[in-house]
Amino acid sequence: MEQTYQYVWILPFVPLPVPMLIGVGLLLFPTATKNLHRMWAFPSILLLSIVMIFSTNLSIQQINSSSIYQYVWSWTLDNDFSLEFGCLIDPLTSIMSMLITTVGIMVLIYSDNYMAHDQGYLRFFAYMSFFSTSMLGLVTSSNLIQIYIFWELVGMCSYLLIGFWFTRPPAANACQKAFVTNRVGDFGLLLGILGFYWITGSFEFQDLFEILNNLIYNNEVNFPFVNLCAALLFAGAVAKSAQFPLHVWLPDAMEGPTPISALIHAATMVAAGIFLVARLLPLFIVIPYIMNLISLIGIITLLLGATLALAQKDIKRGLAYSTMSQLGYIMFALGMGSYRSALFHLITHAYSKALLFLGSGSVIHSMETLVGYSPDKSQNIVLMGGLTKHVPITKTSFLLGTLSLCGIPPLACFWSKDEILNDSWLYSPIFAIIAWATAGLTAFYMFRIYLLTFEGHLNVYFQNYSGAKNTSFYSISLWGKGCSKRINKNFRLLRMNNNESSSFFSKKTYPSDENVRKKSGRPPFINILHFDYQKPFSYPYESDNTMLVSLTILALFTLFVGSLGIPFNQKGTDFDILTKWLAPSINLLHQKSTNSAGWYEFFNDAIFSVSIAYFGIFLASFLYKPIYSSFKNFDLINSFVKLGPKRKCWDEIINALHDWSYNRAYIDSFYTISFSSGIRELAQLMHFFDRRIIDGITNGVGVMSFFVGEGIKYVGGGRISSYLFLYFSCVSIFLLFYYFHPFFRF
Repeated sequence: MEQTYQYVWILPFVPLPVPMLIGVGLLLFPTATKNLHRMWAFPSILLLSIVMIFSTNLSIQQINSSSIYQYVWSWTLDNDFSLEFGCLIDPLTSIMSMLITTVGIMVLIYSDNYMAHDQGYLRFFAYMSFFSTSMLGLVTSSNLIQIYIFWELVGMCSYLLIGFWFTRPPAANACQKAFVTNRVGDFGLLLGILGFYWITGSFEFQDLFEILNNLIYNNEVNFPFVNLCAALLFAGAVAKSAQFPLHVWLPDAMEGPTPISALIHAATMVAAGIFLVARLLPLFIVIPYIMNLISLIGIITLLLGATLALAQKDIKRGLAYSTMSQLGYIMFALGMGSYRSALFHLITHAYSKALLFLGSGSVIHSMETLVGYSPDKSQNIVLMGGLTKHVPITKTSFLLGTLSLCGIPPLACFWSKDEILNDSWLYSPIFAIIAWATAGLTAFYMFRIYLLTFEGHLNVYFQNYSGAKNTSFYSISLWGKGCSKRINKNFRLLRMNNNESSSFFSKKTYPSDENVRKKSGRPPFINILHFDYQKPFSYPYESDNTMLVSLTILALFTLFVGSLGIPFNQKGTDFDILTKWLAPSINLLHQKSTNSAGWYEFFNDAIFSVSIAYFGIFLASFLYKPIYSSFKNFDLINSFVKLGPKRKCWDEIINALHDWSYNRAYIDSFYTISFSSGIRELAQLMHFFDRRIIDGITNGVGVMSFFVGEGIKYVGGGRISSYLFLYFSCVSIFLLFYYFHPFFRF
């Protein structure tokens, strides 16, 4: 086992050959590399599978041995400064490695078909592999400097992935917004790292924790400065995990492809901030003010994210705000010191949210067959409905993810969220009430998304296509196999050229248009396929098998991963796998390593949380179930409660809540006015000052020098008579002034 740990440092670099080989192939053999571009999915998945197997082995060893291992080597060594690089293997590392690899593999398998017709297919898999390398390097880092290096690499990869379709202005703006927002937190993180190095003289986690504890115990440290440095460290996590007030980049990140949204918003980039707080929790836990700040930011974020998700029409934006809210739960748990509950919810939420995002991608895949590539239509849940009988597997998997996120037993998130809710009563009753109310909001907005997407009848908007005959239209799609499977039955496919691609996951081939960049009015990242009608076409269809495999496996994770935290009785004591897994880290935090609550207490506490979840589901079903679709503006509710003259006030409250949610709580508008517009006006003012004042003085001196030089040129003619005339003229003028002016008389 010791030898196994010594080679763990290779783990992050296993996926790295894929982007390197793709780059070399495009440089030396561009034609062959592009023609065989579908082949690169196989090595990407294979290498990440190797990492997953190795991570699984490490996790099993962690559970059995309950040990922490650190392997370091010197990078720079000096009398006054020493920097070591290495890898730290503990329960947190093994958990994050498992999440990154398992979710990453499902996303890569899904993406092979999802991105089949995209011109950036090679670039996509190169970015994804490099992103996996960066995240694995981050979670295995043994010191703050090493974390910061991989932290910035993760930010760079997220910038490239969010702006993958960079020719679309919304995608370009979204990646810039994410990059700039994260720079705010990253700058704070860097200042915090330097501040704690100045206090402790070390970047290593173990040394940092011990030295700071001794300094605080002996009262030999400046407490305001320690609090400031800890807050700056936390700022990095706030930006990366989309916590208030640096959450504004998260919904705009939906401009990237859906597999990227699943990877970033499930177990990777947004989890990096959670990982940082969990890694530094032994440092934060001795600073009460920072723990209070973490819990406060978490409770604000979980409530804000839930309210902003209530009225979203874009299915991916609704899930993005859901991610923000659930990360708020995890951050709140860390602020309470509930280390086990926080990591448990991180695990369960990762698989459930990955399932939901990939399920939404499958829905969008189906809708684009009807409306073409148009995010305003193919991702708008208001224009959906009635998809149950057309996409049954996608519907079932999406329902499982929805029920899990709502906290319905026995699905994954029920076990973890319930622990956080129960711990919140011991921490703060006010925060507990907010957390429990948000659990009801979560059930409401998640079932709103589900009902508007799958229930009822197919929206009338799409039935217009069925009436057209012997006409042609352009269907714009990012996907090939599933599209061609349905189109071959209903349309005559006109292939743009003879270029075809192969796949390791399918025997079918798909046409690819190499000249798509030259077509006017169309983005270069999609294919344009021309069809002639032979039969009416008005119904969506199920996704391809390779996409459904990922959904099925993630659905199984959603069903059974919660068993990690279920207590089992052995030798008269209750224990669970997760507590045994986290025992070294829990002991480091000086917390109890076993569950004190038995089954009776657990289910007694769970009754209230499940009741709130069911109430949210019932309310969503009451308002959005198709049977009530004929009632507008909550007329049905008004008829029951007999509002009478108070109806106007009721409508105003509902409209205000809708506007608050739909307009993102006006936070983006506030940032635009106060920061974007304010900085632009300040820049214009500084530009005016620089050109008119600074440059004006410089230019004025130059002009004066020019005129003085010109005047002296005519005076200095070289004739002595002219000099004498000028001399006597000046003396005469001076004498006249001296004689006649009273100022010169004393």
